[in-house]
Amino acid sequence: MQVIVHGGAGSPADEPDDRQQVLDEAATTGSEAATPTDAVVTAVNVLERDERFNAGVGSAVQSDGIPRTDAGLMTDDREVGAACAMPGVRDAAAVARLVAEETPHVQVAGVHAVDLADDFGVETGVDLRTDGTRERWDGMDEVAPPAEAPAQDHLAWVRERFGRSEAGTAVPDADRRDGGVDDNYDDHRDHRDHDTVGAVARDHDRFAAATSTGGRWAALAGRVGDVPQVGCGFYCSRAGGASATGAGEDIARVTMARRAVAHLEMGRDAGDAADLAVEELADVTGSEAGIIVLDNAGGVGEAYNSDAMQTAVAGAGADASD
Repeated sequence: MQVIVHGGAGSPADEPDDRQQVLDEAATTGSEAATPTDAVVTAVNVLERDERFNAGVGSAVQSDGIPRTDAGLMTDDREVGAACAMPGVRDAAAVARLVAEETPHVQVAGVHAVDLADDFGVETGVDLRTDGTRERWDGMDEVAPPAEAPAQDHLAWVRERFGRSEAGTAVPDADRRDGGVDDNYDDHRDHRDHDTVGAVARDHDRFAAATSTGGRWAALAGRVGDVPQVGCGFYCSRAGGASATGAGEDIARVTMARRAVAHLEMGRDAGDAADLAVEELADVTGSEAGIIVLDNAGGVGEAYNSDAMQTAVAGAGADASD
């Protein structure tokens, strides 16, 4: 079993060596699994249970003060499952697998996804906040509206903060796409929003890809990004698989993971497919992202245009090319 995992595209980690050890463990654990689906769910679960990553424990907090998790999973035979907007669910990739294997649907959301998880023995009611996320939430420059406040009150608060650091004001995504970038944008954007985790696995000619996230900070309560959307945060075909990470709204706008796999289907190798997917996203949106890719020749690819993206590879080949 060949497995590659990522810990998100963003700024350099405060504890890169510690995070790398966890990524190495996730890849190794996944490579020992029996099937590609087992491999990606097992690998991602290692990362969801470590608070250094923005998935599961350590998830971002939305405007009502609640962290919610999302995940998606796909195999080369087009089996797909996704679950999103789940409060209190750490093992989001396991719920995505439930949707794929136990329901006739592609995606289940919110409290109903939580109920499904509970019925099938996935732990619910988990406190996803950590000392670090509590400190960050309490240190926001302005207290968020009460959870029961009207949606427009939450939206006004979100518009001033989503995708921005507490240190300054960044140019909104829409303005950046129209060329309205100021000289201080790089100093004010919030790199810590992008620590989505993911895995791709290959066993001979079979593939699976999974991506899991705790979302982005200061998002509107109930916001769902690219991660559980098929072709955006994850995608697979017989040509290979991909898992993306980065600015979720823009990844969804260009269906980044599907683009990467399409390049595999047209004969590109994993390294080229990863590079092209990141270049295309940057050309269209100007945003930061990263992606990992496996192809059906055993090639491994990774690319990112953020300051950093940590990955790990285990199993056949155990190598990656940018």
